[in-house]
Amino acid sequence: MIMELLNKEQGPIIGMVHCLPLLMTPNSSKDIDKVASQAVSDAITLEKAGVDAIIVENMGDGPLGVKLDFEQSIHLSAVTALVKKSVNIPIGIDAAFNDYKTALSIAKVVGADFIRIPVFVDTVVGHLGVVKPCAREAMYYRKMIDAKDVKIFGDIQVKHSRMLLKDIPITESAHLAEAMGADAIIVTGVSTGFETPIDVIQKVKESVKIPVIAGSGIDTSNVNVQMKLVDGAIVGSSLKENKDLKNPISYDLTRALIKAYRGE
Repeated sequence: MIMELLNKEQGPIIGMVHCLPLLMTPNSSKDIDKVASQAVSDAITLEKAGVDAIIVENMGDGPLGVKLDFEQSIHLSAVTALVKKSVNIPIGIDAAFNDYKTALSIAKVVGADFIRIPVFVDTVVGHLGVVKPCAREAMYYRKMIDAKDVKIFGDIQVKHSRMLLKDIPITESAHLAEAMGADAIIVTGVSTGFETPIDVIQKVKESVKIPVIAGSGIDTSNVNVQMKLVDGAIVGSSLKENKDLKNPISYDLTRALIKAYRGE
C-alpha cells in the first residue's frame, strides 16, 4: 500500500511519531506508560489531520547508538504494536540510528509496511564514530525472516553525519542504493528540520527510477515546491509546537500543512 501511495500523482505526507525515551535510555521516565500513550495519541492525531502514513521512531533515545539495546528493542516493539492497532494508515519503523534487524523484526511481527534505514549504502562519520552501510545484510535478513512485503526506504548521505569519503557524489550513492535493492530513497538536509536542498533532490530524481522521498525540513512554506520534485515527504519537527521533538503532535500544525499541500 505504501508503494501505491508513492506512485500516485500527489505523493504522500508521512508523519513522524517520535517516541519519548524508551526503557534503559538515560533520560527515560519512571512513567513507562506515557511513552506508549503519547505515541498512540500522536499517531491518531496525524491520521485525523490527514497524513497518509506514519513512521514510529525511538527519537527520544539520546544519545542514540548504532543499534538499540535489548530493552529498547522490546519497548519499541510494544509501542509500535499499540500504534499499529490505533490507526488505519501504513506504518513504518525507524530503529535509529541504524538497527535494521530490530526494525525488520518489529515490522514482521506487528505487520508494518516499511522501515527506514539511515545508513544503507554509505560509510559515514558522526558522533557514533564510523558507521558502515548495511544494505547487503538488511536484504539477506529480510529474506531470512520472510519479510519480503516490508519495504526498505534507504537514506543516502544521511543527515547528522558526514561522508567518510567526501568526494562521492550523491548521485553515486543513489545509484548504489537502487542497485542494492532499496524500494525508495530518502534525501535530507544537514540536520532535523533543515530543508532538503532542491538541487540535491533534482540530481537524485534524475539518477534513479525508484521513488525519492524528502526526509527533512518540509513545512507550510515549502511543501508545494518540494512535493513537485519528490514522490513523498517525511515530516516531523514542523508538526510540533516550537519544533520541539519532545512535544506531542499538533493537530492544528499538521492540518495546516495538509491544507497547504492539498488545498483542502
